[in-house]
Amino acid sequence: MVLYFKARPDAGDYTIYMGADKNENEELIKYGLPEDVWFHVDKVSSAHVYLRLKKGETIDTISEGLLEDCAQLVKAHSIQGNKMNNVEVIYTPWSNLKKSPSMDVGQVGFHNPRMVHVLTVEKRVNEIINRLNKTRVERRADLKAEKEASNAAEKAERKMQLKEKKRKEEIERLEKEKWAEIRSYKGLMVAEKMTSNRQIASAGKSMQEMEDEFV
Repeated sequence: MVLYFKARPDAGDYTIYMGADKNENEELIKYGLPEDVWFHVDKVSSAHVYLRLKKGETIDTISEGLLEDCAQLVKAHSIQGNKMNNVEVIYTPWSNLKKSPSMDVGQVGFHNPRMVHVLTVEKRVNEIINRLNKTRVERRADLKAEKEASNAAEKAERKMQLKEKKRKEEIERLEKEKWAEIRSYKGLMVAEKMTSNRQIASAGKSMQEMEDEFV
């Protein structure tokens, strides 16, 4: 089962979620999305809490209030960490999580330790935990299907973007050809190379004579 929570309203419409047990955590590690940020109490056992960001957002744009909700939730779901003050909570993009066959269930490492952020939770704030628990929804999620659907949607979006890019490039190409043709036409219309009716008259030749000479 996966437990879902709604973040504080003033932070925006964000979902925070976590696995009900360590086996569910394995599924979350395996089927996370690029928009997910992972939270855990440092150096002690705790739940794996995830925050799902919106497209285009990054870990550096998470508001303080949203970080506090996630940090309080992960602290409250740590048997040891919940009893401690000044607990350090680490968080990193899901894509930075590293899982090897030798690791225990629910255990993870990091591809790049420099991408791991740390914040300190001074103490448990029951007001925050109570508010989050009121939004709690527990359901059996098909994480694999959700990831496949997300990947398919992302692939379709990339395909559409590529199609739009090609369309714009074709418009630009046709526009360049059009202006090149106009410039070429203007070159043929240079005044010095043209014969006016006045010039014809001064030369004593009629238009018909000019045409006859041309033919």
